[in-house]
Amino acid sequence: MKSTSMLRGVLPRLFGLWLVSLVSAGHASEDTIKVGILHSLSGTMAISESVLKDTVLMLIEDQNKKGGLLGRKLEPVIVDPASDPDMFAKEARELLSEKKVAVVFGCWTSASRKAVLPIFEQLNGLLFYPVQYEGEESSRNIFYAGAAPNQQAIPAVRYLMSKEGGEVRRWVLLGTNYVYPRTTNRILSAYLAENGVSPDDIMTIYTPFGYSEWRGIVDRIKAFGSEGKKTAVISTINGDANTYFYMELAAQHVDADEIPVMAFSVGERELLSVGIVPVGHLAAWNYFHTVNSPENKVFVKMWADFNEQGDKITNDPMEATFVGFRMWAQAVVQAGTTDVDAVRQAMYGQRIKAPSGFEVVMNMNHHLSKPIMIGKINSSRTFDVIWQSINPVRAEPWSRYLPDSARRTADWTFPWVCGGCIEPAFHDW
Repeated sequence: MKSTSMLRGVLPRLFGLWLVSLVSAGHASEDTIKVGILHSLSGTMAISESVLKDTVLMLIEDQNKKGGLLGRKLEPVIVDPASDPDMFAKEARELLSEKKVAVVFGCWTSASRKAVLPIFEQLNGLLFYPVQYEGEESSRNIFYAGAAPNQQAIPAVRYLMSKEGGEVRRWVLLGTNYVYPRTTNRILSAYLAENGVSPDDIMTIYTPFGYSEWRGIVDRIKAFGSEGKKTAVISTINGDANTYFYMELAAQHVDADEIPVMAFSVGERELLSVGIVPVGHLAAWNYFHTVNSPENKVFVKMWADFNEQGDKITNDPMEATFVGFRMWAQAVVQAGTTDVDAVRQAMYGQRIKAPSGFEVVMNMNHHLSKPIMIGKINSSRTFDVIWQSINPVRAEPWSRYLPDSARRTADWTFPWVCGGCIEPAFHDW
């Protein structure tokens, strides 16, 4: 009887403590907004992606100093998918279903993005993707902060064909063997054909991720460029393979004035790991570290202050991450919630004055209007901007150079209305 009466006294107290613990846990989860960071910190893509993890951490720290969002602190949730698309899919599902993040900033390769896309659509998550890509995609669950082909690949080739760019007439389309280089090169091949380039004047080469044996390929490039027509290489090589490629170009004395390399996936960060600086070679992006604008001075200082013990160099995907994060924060404040559907609606028409020095805007097709820039590598491992568009150019994710694309549209439309936030296109060059 005594033990029974004791249980009667203890059980209500235990039940009360259990309820308190549940309420406390609920409040704890509501006290922060979880932000997923889905970037490779190991493997072949870590050379490019790891700094983007730090960029998001910098932005979270800065936002928290301002009081967070909606009165709540931001909490980073970091995972390492290790340059493996299957791991990207696994980690994306865990971030959304188990970690309950409000948003994810991540991916680099199109293989990783395509691996996670169905998961974000199935679980109604929100991904901000910070890298140039091949287009032919628009998802209601992804905001594309990098360049579409008409904001990088096509203008780069157009520049090289011009008198200012050297009047190139022969082309080596050199890329890593996956979806982004292959689709981009299909678009460029069609564009070149439309502009009178013979198939005999186009050579296409693909290599695996992490490729390091470049001697034979550079031999082929030199031979192809020795036949009397100005030749250029369009490089869609990704990851640490770029380090070995530029080393071999230097070893074989490939002069940038004779056969320039125009890279789409090499920025200031990748140049940090190249032994011999490939001075004079080119890259096409929407931002460079050396941009002279008040906004960029603030951005570069912000990174330098955050990365006190490391380098002070910024690059295009870092800037795209900055733009995406700031727009997301503005949309959360505008929506008054982190609910994905509400934030998505609030994203349309978001604009900021970017470090590029231009005002960039998020359009209804989930892509930005952005400036286009071409840079030349200098001895300081940064780029001198040698050409840029007059105005931001509106992204066209569906290329007219791929006639087999049945889904191609001028603007991706939705079953809801965006209260007048569609940005007019900019096409001034």
